[in-house]
Amino acid sequence: MKSTLFSVAALAAVAAAAPAKNNLLAIRQAAPAITDADILNYALTLEHLEDKFYREALVNFTESDFAAAGYDSTFYSNLKEISSDESTHVSFLTAALTKAGAKPVAECTYNFGVTDVKSFIATSSILEGVGVSAYLGAAADIMSKTYLTAAGSIVTVESRHSAYIRASLDESPFPSPFDVPLDYNEVYTLAAPFIVSCPSSNVPLLVKAFPTLTSSPDNPKNITVGTKITLLTPKVTVKAADGKSPIYAAFITVTGPVFTEATPVDGGFSLIVPSAPEGTAPIAGQSYVVLTGCNTTVTDDTVAAGPAILEISSTANSKE
Repeated sequence: MKSTLFSVAALAAVAAAAPAKNNLLAIRQAAPAITDADILNYALTLEHLEDKFYREALVNFTESDFAAAGYDSTFYSNLKEISSDESTHVSFLTAALTKAGAKPVAECTYNFGVTDVKSFIATSSILEGVGVSAYLGAAADIMSKTYLTAAGSIVTVESRHSAYIRASLDESPFPSPFDVPLDYNEVYTLAAPFIVSCPSSNVPLLVKAFPTLTSSPDNPKNITVGTKITLLTPKVTVKAADGKSPIYAAFITVTGPVFTEATPVDGGFSLIVPSAPEGTAPIAGQSYVVLTGCNTTVTDDTVAAGPAILEISSTANSKE
C-alpha cells in the first residue's frame, strides 16, 4: 500500500500563514486565479459525466427494469427528463465556450460501477448532490454576470434533480436549509473515480484529486449528529510527523468547516459526527468530510484525504 506521511507540523505553518477568517470565500481567494473559461470547462467536465451517466443507464435499463425495482412509469419518464436536462447543459456550456473563443472539453470514458436499477438510483443521488455543491463552490469565482446567472439557473435545476432522486430513496428531499459548497479539488476528488480516461486533445483542468477517504461499510445505516463512525483511508497512511499530534475530521459547510478530533484505527480513523455551532449551517443531508492536521481552516494545502460522502439524518427526519 502506498504510504503518505502527513506532517501536522508543516500544516500548522500553513495554517498560521492563512487568513484568520475561517470561511470558504477566504479559501477560494487564496487559491490560484482561474478564468471563466476554466470554470466553464470544469462545469462541462461534470456535465459530460452526468449526461453520459443517464444516457448509459437509460440504454442499459428498460422501463420494465425500473418497474421490477419498484419505480413506476412516471419516475421513468422523469428520469428521461433529467437526462435531457443534462444533455442540454452540455450543449449550452459547449456553445458558451466556443462563443468565448475557448476550446470545450470533450466527453471522457467512464466506469460508473452501476450493476442494477437500485445502484443507479443511489449513484444518481450522489452525483446530483455533488453537482449542486460544485456549482455553488465555483460561483464566487465567476467574473461574468451573464455566466454567473446561467450557472445559477443550472444549479437550481440540479437541486431539483437532487431533491427528486432523494425522495425516491425515502430520504428528505431538502434535509438542510443550506447546500454545501465544495472547491474544485474536492469535487474532482469525488468525480475522478468514475473517469477512466479523457481525450488527449482536452485542455488540462487546473484540478487535482486528494487521496481517497470513504465511509466504512460497517458504519450505522442511520447516521446522525453524535453517531460514532469510521472513515477509511485505503490508499494512504495519514499520521502526524511527530506520531502524537491530533488528526481532525472537518465537515464542510457553507458557514465554514466543523472540526472534530479523529482517532486512528486499523485502516482509517474513528470519530463522532459533530454538531455545528449555533447560528451556523447544520451538518445534514449529503455531507462531506476531509481529514486534516489543522483545526482552524481547510485549504488545498491542509487536506490529507477526502472528501468522503456521508448521509447525515437530522434528528427530526431520522429513521430506525
